Amino acid sequence: MPERLDDDEIDRRLPESWERDGDEVVRVYQFDDYLDGVTFATHAAEVADEEVHHPEICIRYDEVEIRLTSHEAGGITDTDLRLAALFDEERP
Repeated sequence: MPERLDDDEIDRRLPESWERDGDEVVRVYQFDDYLDGVTFATHAAEVADEEVHHPEICIRYDEVEIRLTSHEAGGITDTDLRLAALFDEERP
């Protein structure tokens, strides 16, 4: 099981476009239309499934919000930050 990171490590490694919200890291991706967001969310879900780590994904008309945390560790782990970076590769 991955270990929860301390605040300094999270602050140092959190991708620029992501924010911390308590024990989660969050990013909202903007899209020109709904189907572009759905396509991105599908790709993000496939990446997450390959990593066996499943984020909360909320699809709205022109944006997709992704929230990452490691419930089993009680907070943010290396896995969450790695997935955040992988999602950014899908949609910078």
